Amino acid sequence: MPILNRIAGLHPQMTEWRRHLHAHPEIGFACHETAAFVAARLREIGVDEIHEGIAQTGIVAIIEGRGPGPVVGLRADMDALPMTEETGLPHASTNAGRMHACGHDGHTAMLLGAASYLAETRNFRGKVALIFQPAEEDGGGAGVMVEEGIMERFDIAEVYALHNVPGLELGRILTTPGPIMAAVDEFTIRIEGRGGHGAMPHETADPIPAAVSMVQAIQTIVSRNHHAMQELVVSVTQIHAGTTDNVIPGSAMINGTVRTFDPEVQAMVMRRMEEIVAGQAASFGVEAALDYAVGYPATVNDPARAAFAAEVAGEVVGEALVEGQAGREMGAEDFAYMLEARPGAYLFLGAGPGAGLHHPKFEFNDEVLPIGASLLARLAERAAPVGG
Repeated sequence: MPILNRIAGLHPQMTEWRRHLHAHPEIGFACHETAAFVAARLREIGVDEIHEGIAQTGIVAIIEGRGPGPVVGLRADMDALPMTEETGLPHASTNAGRMHACGHDGHTAMLLGAASYLAETRNFRGKVALIFQPAEEDGGGAGVMVEEGIMERFDIAEVYALHNVPGLELGRILTTPGPIMAAVDEFTIRIEGRGGHGAMPHETADPIPAAVSMVQAIQTIVSRNHHAMQELVVSVTQIHAGTTDNVIPGSAMINGTVRTFDPEVQAMVMRRMEEIVAGQAASFGVEAALDYAVGYPATVNDPARAAFAAEVAGEVVGEALVEGQAGREMGAEDFAYMLEARPGAYLFLGAGPGAGLHHPKFEFNDEVLPIGASLLARLAERAAPVGG
């Protein structure tokens, strides 16, 4: 890999940082130890400013370049997932029920590596804003940091982020102009019937057939209510009802997720769910309520910045490993809020073979650390080159 030589030399240090973070995962906004570790490393690196306590545990650090120029934001997420690790590694999680199963430990280590290089070389104009963000997995930490004014406070002009992808060839980089990841919503349907003896269903208002019918009807939203050329996912992921074989329960719950790109499609899904829940409840003689929670918006790359990022990626890994028109996927990412506030781009970075994201046996591939750090550093250097 034609990565930056100085960053290649930081590989052992980044690996040590990453494995420390992996062993001490934290969830949501409560990334207190993680933020303290990051701040300590930034002080050692010698950045010019460190601003802590943004979105509770977020950090923005500033590195000044050579002369006036734009402020380029580089973001890494810091939070882990509420799950139990099954890797058995020497640096496995020491916090029960918490695990870095999405590689945010690696993202943070890569941004620290880029920070070390940029603070040492300062081969750019303007400033680099290093954004260490909590609560990507749940809570929308990026949105909270934007609401707390980081873009205006630090005069950030453009912003970039990346995510590791296990199963994708090591070093392959994907991005695309426009939407790259979907908006994500959550729905919960609570059904209230009348329970009773399983041998006497005529005396009950059984919520189970109502729930089953609702689930079946919800599936027709994708197949019968939207244009086949528009991306839409509606997935029912939970059904809960009952406690034993001879009791008809009094209530049931349905839960799931909706992924869209078009606000009109999103509005159609919300309308059809309301109609389905009301209609099916009436037909089965139960009461039902839909709670539809709008979540992260679609992640939309600025076309010019996406093309720029693909060009820079080609300089780091070679053009043959870069796809600048890779298309979009139905996953979601709260970096969307930062891209709503400022132009920029989101990229995927191949991490080679391994267990998938959010899997209890997931392990971040440390071989990708110098590649990601080089990409982040080069984005900052190329966005405002010295003498440019």
